Amino acid sequence: MKSKLYRFIAIILFLQLAGCANIGIKPWERDLLAKDEMALNAEGIDLGLDDHIYFSKEATSGGRSFAGGGCGCN
Repeated sequence: MKSKLYRFIAIILFLQLAGCANIGIKPWERDLLAKDEMALNAEGIDLGLDDHIYFSKEATSGGRSFAGGGCGCN
């Protein structure tokens, strides 16, 4: 019974380690990620709209850079 448990744990550990083997960006993928459309803040109008919605709902000013809100729940 213990040998089956050890074998199962070894298999799980191997699968977890193998899952981390492909972390990172390959050199040929960097050109796609460097495009302006891939930036988190690519569209200025969308950022302004998101900020307006955020501080209107949360009764705060400053948008994404501050935690918390007007309701006191954060």
